[in-house]
Amino acid sequence: MSKAASTLDYRTLAKRRLPHFLFEYIDGGSYDEVTLKRNVADLRSIALRQRVLTDASGLDLSTELFGQKMALPVALAPIGLAGMNARRGEVQAARAAEAKGIPFCLSTVSACPLDEVAAGTTKPFWFQLYMIRDRAFMRTLLAKAKALGCTALVFTVDMPVPGTRYRDYRSGLAGAAGMLGSMRRTWQAIKRPGWAWDVGVNGRPHSLGNVAPVLGEKSGLEDFFAWMGNNFDPSISWKDLDFIRAEWDGPLIIKGVLDPEDAREAAAIGADGIIVSNHGGRQLDGVLSSARALPPIADAVGDRLTVLADGGVRSGLDVVRMLALGAKGVLLGRIWAYALAARGEAGVAHMLSLIEAEMRVAMTLTGATSIARIDRAILAEHPQRS
Repeated sequence: MSKAASTLDYRTLAKRRLPHFLFEYIDGGSYDEVTLKRNVADLRSIALRQRVLTDASGLDLSTELFGQKMALPVALAPIGLAGMNARRGEVQAARAAEAKGIPFCLSTVSACPLDEVAAGTTKPFWFQLYMIRDRAFMRTLLAKAKALGCTALVFTVDMPVPGTRYRDYRSGLAGAAGMLGSMRRTWQAIKRPGWAWDVGVNGRPHSLGNVAPVLGEKSGLEDFFAWMGNNFDPSISWKDLDFIRAEWDGPLIIKGVLDPEDAREAAAIGADGIIVSNHGGRQLDGVLSSARALPPIADAVGDRLTVLADGGVRSGLDVVRMLALGAKGVLLGRIWAYALAARGEAGVAHMLSLIEAEMRVAMTLTGATSIARIDRAILAEHPQRS
């Protein structure tokens, strides 16, 4: 396969191009990957209600989230180490998102730092942050994001401690520090010469760009998991959101909500939005899929804040399904990372075109001519409101 006809074709192309340890990092979930599989299966199982002769000539896929006009109701989700998938990869992905008229969200643990992404784009983007033990460093990151014009803060709350991802240990990305781990990853890279030249040689520096100042010389891949384990804060509670609010006066989106009670807490503290998410099945295995968790959360708080969702989205049809279940916008994760790995900025742009085309078909044949008209009525069997 040389070209992608569907978004999942990019998964195949990414597997061929990336070193084994990087592909497994993108593709895998935690523990036995039960939730990872549920995310995809539960979303696909939702049947759409086909309607015909509805005059879809005025189809409109645009929307507005947090005061930002968007050509599509999607955003590129934050993905750690995404910049290792292609040369200075986060910059390439951000450019593709900007060209399509949708938000890009930069991860705290990106390869490209905030200022590099800002310099490589012309419009503001979103920034994602974890609760880190070093509050002074968090304050510095927030100040930089604000100074660079980031338009929204995505605050991830479902990672007070990192989940165990067996694939990362088996591939050599985790648990193989020092010379042995480095040699193992180097050998895998040598077997992917296209990636080795594009990223391994010409894509330097290979570091966690935003946290490099605190890591110092220890800022390579081998320090990625150690840094997360040592610096994420398991003592985090809802009262810590006061700190975030004191430092950030823009739109605040809480990522990692799976329960209506937590959604109500987010609304109570004044969050502007939440993302119904289980971290792509990469944290607590065995929890609900995002598709199953979404409807009761949208019913509980959908009139108090903006509900977004991610998890298991592999097509434009999946985007429409998430919107019908109650989301106002959908974050794309793995599929943009696959596309970036396969073809860089052009791959991400093409992936977004595929999403748009698939959404147009789904909306036309369900009689939903605008994003606002996508609701549970377009589902063949839809959850009852609580």
